[in-house]
Amino acid sequence: MLPLTELDQKYVWHPFTQMQDWLGHEPIVITSGKGATLQDSKGRSYLDANSSIWTNLHGHRNPALDKALRGQLAKVAHSSFLGLTNEPAAKLAGELVRLANPINLSEVMGPDDTLSKVFYSDDGSTAMEVALKQAYQFAQRSGLSASPRFLSLEGAYHGDTLGAVSLGHIDLFHKSYANLLFPTDSVMSPYCYRCPFNRAAPKRADARTYRVCEWECVAKVEEVCATKQAQGEPYTAMVVEPGLQGAAGMIPQPEGWLQQVSKVLRRHGTQLIADEVMTGFGRATVDEDSNGQPVWFASHAEGVQPDFLVLAKGLTGGYLPMAATLTTQRVFDVFLGRYEEFKSFFHGHSYTGNALGSAVALANVELLETKRTRQQRHRLAAALRTESAVLWELPQVGDMRQCGLILAVELVEDWKTRKPLALKDRAGFRVCEAMARRGVLTRPIGNVIVVMPPYCTTPSQVQQILTCLHDSIVEIFPNHPKNSEKLEKH
Repeated sequence: MLPLTELDQKYVWHPFTQMQDWLGHEPIVITSGKGATLQDSKGRSYLDANSSIWTNLHGHRNPALDKALRGQLAKVAHSSFLGLTNEPAAKLAGELVRLANPINLSEVMGPDDTLSKVFYSDDGSTAMEVALKQAYQFAQRSGLSASPRFLSLEGAYHGDTLGAVSLGHIDLFHKSYANLLFPTDSVMSPYCYRCPFNRAAPKRADARTYRVCEWECVAKVEEVCATKQAQGEPYTAMVVEPGLQGAAGMIPQPEGWLQQVSKVLRRHGTQLIADEVMTGFGRATVDEDSNGQPVWFASHAEGVQPDFLVLAKGLTGGYLPMAATLTTQRVFDVFLGRYEEFKSFFHGHSYTGNALGSAVALANVELLETKRTRQQRHRLAAALRTESAVLWELPQVGDMRQCGLILAVELVEDWKTRKPLALKDRAGFRVCEAMARRGVLTRPIGNVIVVMPPYCTTPSQVQQILTCLHDSIVEIFPNHPKNSEKLEKH
């Protein structure tokens, strides 16, 4: 075992990791990267099929991002943002406001809908805390609610700080902290593949494309919002990951769901907090607007402008921890007052508005809008769609859902019954371990395999990733007649 591995196993506690398993085997030690590939301490190369936990947009050691980082290092790495500002953070705020208010939404946006204020923080969890606190105080100070309350989806995950955990509804992650949390409500997720209202029999296609229902999932949102309003305490805000729920199992929303839900919220005086930590910056959509411009946020792909837009992960292209919460002038104004009124937003972080992160984020935005990146994104989306088709022949593939540049493959006992695999069997992890042995790195969510590579990933690399996934599923499920035939061929 390498000395570095011994150091890690002796001293390090890893996130979302069963450390008993971790201590029982020699881990992969990443030492370098280039483009869509990573290298380990033994000289082996891997394709980064989950963009280093959903953060990396343009690949590792991207020249433009490296240059921006080095350029800012020659000036200053960090200075306080409390009562001071810096050039890259101020410029970045202007760019984020521009991206968050696309021209194609101007017809449906009122004067109060413009996202015009940017509050910086460190990561997705802290950015969500900002949105919660701002929405909470806005509701109280505006007289909308004496006891603000929030709504989120079943299976929701919005971060690991206590406010964000309070919004979560995954028992595995959140139940242990129940006594530390404030109460929130949940409503059914539009999970077409496992929706109790979907009357369609299983097919070899994304369940959203053949569902048979009456939008009962939207009716449930209407029902809970109407109940709260009738009680005189409408929900302060609903928190949603537009496009798809990530940690819930990469659950995509059927087209039109968010737009309908947004209208329900408006009718009941409830704000919308869009958690685009994972889905933002073109990850969950390759749509273009009527002017031929890329749609960078999944909420905008549905023609919806949220009251709060929460950003992180891809904000710096996966280089540095940085996040931002955008909101409206109307929210900002309730925090204005004389010094002695103490209306300030009493919340902050030591590294707020970090100059290095801001400089790289500016370069990231510039890179996103280049013709080359736009072409890469379209090629990647097409390659994921084409190369994944072979997986439908495997009986353990129950549902495959693609949302922009994200592909999720749900493994089941048999696709004809949709029967889930037992979590204790660790099927998802075992498949990903088999993929790693073949030179592809990703991480499952339970028994859902996630494929989310950097935008620079080539069609041939996508083919390699999905061939690897196919062969790994066959390896882990060799006893099925169809799989045993494929295993013999390989």
